[in-house]
Amino acid sequence: MTTWEYATVPLIVHATKQILDQWGQDGWELVTVLQSGEGNLVAYLKRPKQG
Repeated sequence: MTTWEYATVPLIVHATKQILDQWGQDGWELVTVLQSGEGNLVAYLKRPKQG
């Protein structure tokens, strides 16, 4: 059975692609992006837990 670890990452609108590309290179998969009540974007990511 796969065990997952999760991360939440604030996104800067003008650098969204670069931020997600960097996390993707580290093995993270984007699950969803939600907008907070203040209008900020937050990415939710997961990857298989190592160890």
